[in-house]
Amino acid sequence: MRSSKAEALLEALPYFQQFRGHTVVVKYGGAAMENPELVESVLRDVVFLEAVGINPVVVHGGGKAITAAMRQENLTARFVDGLRVTDAASIQIIERVLAEVISPSLAEKIKELGGKAQVVSGKEVLVAEKAKPHVDATGSKIDLGFVGDITAVNLDLIQKLVSQEITPIISPLGRGADGQVYNINADIAAAKIAQALKAYKIIYLSDVNGVRRNPREENSLISTLTPAQIQQLKEEGVIAGGMVPKVDSALEALAGGVAKVHFLDGRQAHSLLLELFTDAGIGTEIAATK
Repeated sequence: MRSSKAEALLEALPYFQQFRGHTVVVKYGGAAMENPELVESVLRDVVFLEAVGINPVVVHGGGKAITAAMRQENLTARFVDGLRVTDAASIQIIERVLAEVISPSLAEKIKELGGKAQVVSGKEVLVAEKAKPHVDATGSKIDLGFVGDITAVNLDLIQKLVSQEITPIISPLGRGADGQVYNINADIAAAKIAQALKAYKIIYLSDVNGVRRNPREENSLISTLTPAQIQQLKEEGVIAGGMVPKVDSALEALAGGVAKVHFLDGRQAHSLLLELFTDAGIGTEIAATK
């Protein structure tokens, strides 16, 4: 009689074979970045992917750390439909926190766990321009300040690291033609990078277990969705607020050639492995329709 550990490995084997050699973009953010035990769990999963021949690319957020740093400077964070309004003082704090705190800590932890990683500033790989005014639910146009829209992705450095089996740790910043640094929504940055890389999958780790029929009820998780169903859920108001840029960026990635998108709760230990290498999975999967 096989042990449960052997059964788990046998269940995972077809997925190892299917995903080996493919690139998977992991967007890492939310409360899972605040708890050291959860950080180690997520990054151990990233090292595991690397060890079995999958090419992970990590694009991280940093919202709560940035908000805390702003609070220390007596600045108040302001969001519109999940998008951070960014003034001149804010962009300096964002750039500092991402470059000096979050990116290095993630790379160092991966190295501690036996993996290989390198910090890549989004400024060096994401070409951006000032975002157009955001139109809110009332139809009002809101200037988001130093928030950027990505116009191009420079893949040379990312591809070089992937070819060397080094995990890029990419911050959500972009640089304009005039040198101006822009704050980029990390969900959108991850989707654009995945699309440019022609990644096999993009995985969003956040504070919820996926897309829910009732956002307040954890057990109302929808395990699989199509782009058409997502549009319907948006029209019904089921997908709203900060979830909107996530699903919009996911749909754009699917339209651009990414095969599948996953939304997972990064607070659940080893959520990456459970979603990718088990038959049942644990989050919401969205696949491109042909």
